[in-house]
Amino acid sequence: MTLRSVCVFCGSRPGRNPAHATAARETGAMLARNGWRLVYGAGDVGLMGEVATAAGAAGAPMLGVIPIHLLGRERSERDRAAMVVTEDMHERKKVMFMNSDAVVVLPGGAGSLDEFFEVLTWAQIGLHRKPIFLVSVDGYWQPLLALIDHVVDEGFADPSVRGLFRLVANPAELDAALQASFAAGRN
Repeated sequence: MTLRSVCVFCGSRPGRNPAHATAARETGAMLARNGWRLVYGAGDVGLMGEVATAAGAAGAPMLGVIPIHLLGRERSERDRAAMVVTEDMHERKKVMFMNSDAVVVLPGGAGSLDEFFEVLTWAQIGLHRKPIFLVSVDGYWQPLLALIDHVVDEGFADPSVRGLFRLVANPAELDAALQASFAAGRN
């Protein structure tokens, strides 16, 4: 399978660490350099807006997916991407996932955690084999890894869950990992 489209889940806020916004911009630019389509939450806010602005400026094709109730809150009047409007957040995740070949999770909050755990759960029960990457800028996702280890150690998940996603430190590592994942024919 060829990598054509990458779903990026991330914060609709910028966060406190400026390195996160830098990583978001670098991720958008990297997707464009590779000719990959960005599938994202269609918002112009936070890290989501940073990824989209950089990807669009560098010429990446884009698909934005937004639930109707967030149109006025997250979306500006600029038209940078093809856009799908969904009824709710669950449909948004599903549409984003179904239109991508790989999933990337940049720093974010409860929404990003929800998105990560949903695609992780789908992988765990065998619904997909798409690669999932956590971009742990400045160690952002380390507490999440500790939680997953705790869940495994307590017997609520099989240790194989750790192999269903990969942690990378920055967009350069992400680029290499995406390239390797699809070169190896994993999908």
